[in-house]
Formats: sequence, structure tokens, C-alpha cells
Amino acid sequence: MPAWLTVVGIGDDGFAGLGRPARRALLGAAVVYGGERHLAMLPARLVARRAAWPRPFDLAPLLAERPQPVCVLASGDPMLFGVGATLARQLPAGELRVLPAPSSLSLAAARLGWPLQDVATVSLVGRPLAALNAHLHDGARLFVLSADGRTPAALAAALAARGFGATRMTVLEHLGGERERRVDGRADQWPAGEMAALNLIALDCRAAAHAPRLPLSCGLPDDAFVHDGQLTKRDVRAITLARLAPAPGELLWDVGAGSGSIGIEWMRAHPTCRAIAIEAHETRQRFIEQNRDALGVPGLQLVAGRAPDALRELPAPHAVFIGGGVTEPGVLDTCWAQLRDGGRLVANAVTLQGEAMLAAWRERHGGTLTRIALAHAQPLGGFDTWRQALPITLLEVSKPAKTSTDT
Repeated sequence: MPAWLTVVGIGDDGFAGLGRPARRALLGAAVVYGGERHLAMLPARLVARRAAWPRPFDLAPLLAERPQPVCVLASGDPMLFGVGATLARQLPAGELRVLPAPSSLSLAAARLGWPLQDVATVSLVGRPLAALNAHLHDGARLFVLSADGRTPAALAAALAARGFGATRMTVLEHLGGERERRVDGRADQWPAGEMAALNLIALDCRAAAHAPRLPLSCGLPDDAFVHDGQLTKRDVRAITLARLAPAPGELLWDVGAGSGSIGIEWMRAHPTCRAIAIEAHETRQRFIEQNRDALGVPGLQLVAGRAPDALRELPAPHAVFIGGGVTEPGVLDTCWAQLRDGGRLVANAVTLQGEAMLAAWRERHGGTLTRIALAHAQPLGGFDTWRQALPITLLEVSKPAKTSTDT
């Protein structure tokens, strides 16, 4: 089937700013879908039926138009946080044609003189403000796609609260249009007023001395987490995450999550990493919610329940960490059964009973056992001595991957 659907990127300059291919596609369409703002940009001579997106958003009416010629209007580059990317997941490549306009990111980079490849992008459209926290580093430059006109003031307040009040903010309204406007200022001096709904925020991050420093490497400081002592400590956490080996797009189960530290650091490894934290204790569930927001991974899913029962309906993981409940009947076996082929399972134990469980399980399924023994220098009278932490036994095992000859 030839391409029946054309996605046209349109800027704030409207129909006049479109190139010939985009204009021809719109003139030849039987129906044009888009937001009300975009549809209002079309000239009266366009004979196509105009269809605003349904609320809540639904692609079904659009897809039902196949195979007549249809156009979709989208802001800027439709493949950048836009409907073009959504449609590309629904349709074969041959049925879809995309005609992009300059994105708001490209226009912002041009206005500010910032090399686009050096600027991170965070979308707050339909996402919580906490998603920004993972990207806050002294000297970082960020483009933030605003949810609405209230986003700049809310973002400025959040930056000041985290010790980034000296950050230089630039809000760019209606980029590429006749109403384009630029507003500059510091986060801690930003006015509380509302901006235009169509805006992009540029951040040149500056951290105060007291701002939390959150490195990109695994093994965040223990005090970065709210916890009640039920926490995989920093050095053990770094070793554990190295064995879990997060990769883009992979899903982790953090079983008996405690403060959620393993799942949170797993998600911080890459923006597409996903994690599910399973925790039965109500107070620790609240800790997980606080920690995931503070450390910039609000998408971490929390399942309130006890393994193995809470695991039954969850999507199959690429990796599993069992930090609590390793001696609970059925937990290891359920996790192993649900683990994807080629996936990794890591379990930590601190008690003799837990260690015995891991050793027995290794006899049946293979893997390696590692004893982690750490000591910290602490005062003893007028001197210092080594204080041994409780040793940790770590089980690491990979599930065999099926080959093409497996039945």
C-alpha cells in the first residue's frame, strides 16, 4: 500500500511557512487531523475535512480513514516527542510519510548559539516535574519542553529548592512565529507570573555548594536516599548493579525493594531503563516514592505487596534483584521462572539462613557465589581501627538463552 498518511510539521508561522510538498499534501488530503490550534492555521481554500483529535487522545478514528489520503498536523518535527513517533509504531513504514519543519529545539539552539548536540532535552508534557532531577548537574545545559504557561515558574521554584537557584533560565515563547518572545532571568529571581502556553525553557545550570551532587556512576551516597536502615549500602550497591548490568530498554524487578535504591539506580543508568519495585512495608513504600522523585526517575513503578504473590501478573523482566525476602518460600523459583531467557538474577543475603538458601539454589541452577566483606575506619579511644560490616553473600546467575535449534 502506498503512503496514505502524511504527517506535516508546522511551525508557529503557520501555513505560510510550509514548503511545497507539505502544501501539496494538505491540498490533496480528504481529511486533516490535528489540534485545534493547528487546524485554525489552515486557509479557507483548503477543502479537506478538518478533524480535531478526540479527548482523551485516540488514534482509532484516524486509522479508520485508511486508505483515503489523510494529513496530520504536528508541531515542528513530528518525530521529536511528537505524534509522528507514535504513528510510526502503529503503521508499516511504507504507509507513512513525514514532512518535518524545524523543531523547537533547533530554533532554540539557533537563538541561543548553543550546539544542539551538547544540550540534553527533557519533556514535561504529560510528565511530572521530578523527571528533570536526574539531569541537574553544575554546568549542564538543558532544553525543557513545557507542559503549559505555568511550567516556567514551577520549574524555577523547584530549581531554587534543590540548590540550583543561580541557574540562568531563558523562556522562548512562540518560536518561529510573529509573536516570538524571549524572557531571561535567574531561577531564584523568576517572577511567579504565567507565560504563553507554547514555550520552551533553556537552562544553563549552576549549582550552589549545598546542592546535592548526584554522579552518573552507580553507587550514590547512602544519604541520597530516605530510608530506615533497610538499604543496600553504597559499595555493595555498586557491586550489585555491576552484576545486574543494566542496558537500554531493559526491565528490572527490585524485589523487597526497601528504599528502592537498586531500581532507582538501574533507571538512572539510561533514560529507557525501566524498573518495578516490589515492597510490602507501607512506610518503605513512601520512602520509594520520595526517592524516585528526588533522584529523577518518577516512572519507577511501585507494587505494594509481598513476593512471590505480588509477582504473578508482572511483565517478564530482563533482570531481577532480590534484596529482601530471599528466604521466603517460592521467591527465588518464581523470579527464575518469570525471568526472560538470557536474563540475569542477583540475590543478596546477610544471614546464615539466606546464605544457605543461595548455596542450595546454586547447586540446582548454577551461577556464582561471591562474599563481600567491607571494613570502615572508625575511632577507638584516641586511635582508629577497622570496623567490619556484616558480610554479604551475592548470588549471580544468568538464565540460558534459547538458540534457533531449541524447541
